[in-house]
Amino acid sequence: MFKKILVANRGEIALRILRSAQELGIRVVTIYEETDREALHTMHADEAVCIGPGPRKDYLNIDKIIRVALNSGCEAIHPGYGFLAENPAFPEECTKAGLAFIGPPPEVIKNLGSKVIARKIMTDAGIPVIPGTSILSEGTEGEKEALKFAAEYGFPIMIKAVAGGGGRGIRMVEDEKSLLEGLKRSRSEAKMAFGNDQIYLEKTLANPRHVEVQVLADQFGNVVHMGTRNCSIQRRHQKLIEIAPANLPQRMKKKICDTAITAAIASKYESAGTVEFLIDEDDNFYFLEVNTRIQVEHTVTEMITGIDLIREQFKIASHQPLSIRQDDIVERGTAIELRINAEDPKNNFLASPGKIQVYISPGGHGIRLDGAVYQGYEIPRYYDSMLVKLTVYGFNWLEAVDRLRRALNNFVILGVNTTIPYFQQIVNDPDFINQRFDTSYIDTHPHLLDYVEEERDMDKIAKLIAEINAYKENPYIY
Repeated sequence: MFKKILVANRGEIALRILRSAQELGIRVVTIYEETDREALHTMHADEAVCIGPGPRKDYLNIDKIIRVALNSGCEAIHPGYGFLAENPAFPEECTKAGLAFIGPPPEVIKNLGSKVIARKIMTDAGIPVIPGTSILSEGTEGEKEALKFAAEYGFPIMIKAVAGGGGRGIRMVEDEKSLLEGLKRSRSEAKMAFGNDQIYLEKTLANPRHVEVQVLADQFGNVVHMGTRNCSIQRRHQKLIEIAPANLPQRMKKKICDTAITAAIASKYESAGTVEFLIDEDDNFYFLEVNTRIQVEHTVTEMITGIDLIREQFKIASHQPLSIRQDDIVERGTAIELRINAEDPKNNFLASPGKIQVYISPGGHGIRLDGAVYQGYEIPRYYDSMLVKLTVYGFNWLEAVDRLRRALNNFVILGVNTTIPYFQQIVNDPDFINQRFDTSYIDTHPHLLDYVEEERDMDKIAKLIAEINAYKENPYIY
C-alpha cells in the first residue's frame, strides 16, 4: 500500500479521498489555488501546497501537480472527479514521472472518453447501443450526413460532443432548421469545453429512465458490480438526485448488471467506474457511456453495500487483487443523495456565491454528509457551486424518503441561496414519493418551483448567530 499520495482536486471529493487514505495510514498532500486558500480540504490534509494564483487554471496544470507530488515524496495521485480525472494525458504523465495513477489506464480513459469509440467497443461486445452516427464530417458534408440520419430515424435527435461528459455538449433538436443550427453551435461549444469540436448524432429516446451500474475491476481480470443507481431526476442533463438501488424488476436488474460486467471486460477496465444506460418506455435498455472515475453519487452505493470505493481504488492502484467477490456484495435498504448547491432555483438556478452566515447540519441515524463548507466560509465564485452532498439511508424507500424530508427540514444554510427549499418541494411531491419519475421529471413538474422561500434577511441571520453564541456560553439552558 502507498505511504503517501497527492489528491489533485478540491472540495468535498478531496476530503472524501483523504479520509479513506488516512484510515489506511496513508499520508495525504492536497493542493490549492490562492483563490481557494480557505477551502476545507487544505485544513485536513497532512500537507497542503499552493500551486498558483488561480482561479481554475492551476488545478489543471499537469506539470505543476506532478512537480508538487514528486517534491512532496508522493507515490501516487488520485484525480477525484472533474478537472483532470478524465484527461488521458494526466495518467500518461504520472507514469512517466514514476507515479501511480489511482484510476483507469490512459488508453481506457481515451477510448471510453470518445463516445464514438466507446459505442463501437460495446457494439462489438454485443451490447445494445442507441442508434447513432459516426463522427460527423465538417461543413456541408456533415450537414448532409445529419439530414440523412434524421430522414431515417426522425426527430427529435440528440447532438452530442464526442468528448462530452457531465451533461455538457448535448443538445436536442426538433426539426431540420434547429438541426443545422445546432450542428454549428454544438461544435463551437464542444471546442470551448473540451478542446475537441467533433460531434455525432443519436436517436432520442422519449422520457427514458437513466440507470447506472457501479463496477470495480483489477489488473488480474477480476470484475464485480455493486448494483444499480437511478439518476433519472436531472436538469439539463445534470443529475440532481441519485438513488440506490434503482427500482427495477429483478430479471432486468440482473441483465443490466451482467451487461455492465461485459462492458468493463470489453473495454479492459481497471479501478472504479460506472456503466450508464437508458431504459425506454418498453423496458429496453441501451448503453450510454462509461464514466472513468469515481462519481459524485458513489455515496449511495457505499451506503447500501457498506463497501468503501475509494479504499478499493487504492488497493487496485497498488497492484492488489480485488478484496471482494461478487458473492460478498449484498445490497440492503435504500439510499438517496441530493446535491445541495449554492444556487437560486427560482432564478434559473443561478450560482449564489457569498459568505455562509449560518450553517447547521442535520444528523442522526442513516444520514451522511460529504461537504466542504463551514460557517463563516466565503464561497468562491470561481468553482463548482456544490456545498455538500446529503445522503440518507432507510430500510426501504419510504423510510429513506421520510428521513430525507426530516434532514432537509433540519438543514439550515443562511447567507446564500441554496437548493434546499426546492428539494423540500420534491420530497413532498406524490410522484416522487411513489417513484413515478424519469428524465422528464423536472420539466413536467415546474410547479415545484412555486414555493415561498423562507425569510433570509440579516435580522434573522443575526438572531440565529446570537442564539448559537448564547448556546456556546451556556448550553445547559437549552
